[in-house]
Amino acid sequence: MGERRHSSTLADVAAAATSSFTEHLAQQRPDLLPYGRSLPEGVLPAGARPEVPHATTIVAVTFAGGVLMAGDRRATMGTMIASRHIEKVFPADQFSVLGIAGTAGIALDITRLFQVELEHYEKIEGTLLSLDGKANRLGAMVRSNLAMALQGLAVVPLFAGFDTSRSVGRLFSYDVTGGRYEEVEHHSVGSGSVFARGAMKKLWKPNLTESAAISVAVESLFDASDDDSATGGPDMVRQLWPIVYTVTRTGARKVSERELAAVVESVVAARAALAREA
Repeated sequence: MGERRHSSTLADVAAAATSSFTEHLAQQRPDLLPYGRSLPEGVLPAGARPEVPHATTIVAVTFAGGVLMAGDRRATMGTMIASRHIEKVFPADQFSVLGIAGTAGIALDITRLFQVELEHYEKIEGTLLSLDGKANRLGAMVRSNLAMALQGLAVVPLFAGFDTSRSVGRLFSYDVTGGRYEEVEHHSVGSGSVFARGAMKKLWKPNLTESAAISVAVESLFDASDDDSATGGPDMVRQLWPIVYTVTRTGARKVSERELAAVVESVVAARAALAREA
């Protein structure tokens, strides 16, 4: 009898096992999910939006052998600067990175959940999820946050990675409903995205080197900060530079502060020279 009960327990565990940590959490502890909740009625006046930190701006650039993602360091709350040190770009797993724009707190929770989701899949299945599979799962997470997005707490990520089956860097954008769109060459999200995208259109070229792609990303964020108050430019006084990751066939790499400082100094010097000539 005891053996039969023990066998039944093992069978139940096996049947409940899923390669999706999010599904497991939804079944066992849905209260721990970062989305799917609604603000209590009466907390805010009708039509009002909650004042919470928002993160912007993220850019992504493809280059020969991979893809790059960069984000500025500013978070805003209304007309105030909520933080000058926020990080908006994170490694999702060994071959992909994730950038967040929108409501900072929820975006950070979704980022952590997505990282665990990919790690859980790898442990259960014994292999990495395909890049398309990762992009789809992130879209499902964004879609699950739709109720909060309609209340002004939207999360709009940018996802990029190295596709090991195609040996190429790819990038994906999303809308608040979880719609997934593959982008080519470069893309940006956030309040300064229009200005960053304009800069990248002029600076991006096919078969950029990794170092050239870093310069393009830094310059595009520089241009965005020049026209968008919610985007923070490189801070020479505080020595604050964008967070930049590159992803190639060898994996994701965080660009060092020393390397970024040299790029920023080069960009500033070039612009100062142009100003003197004018």
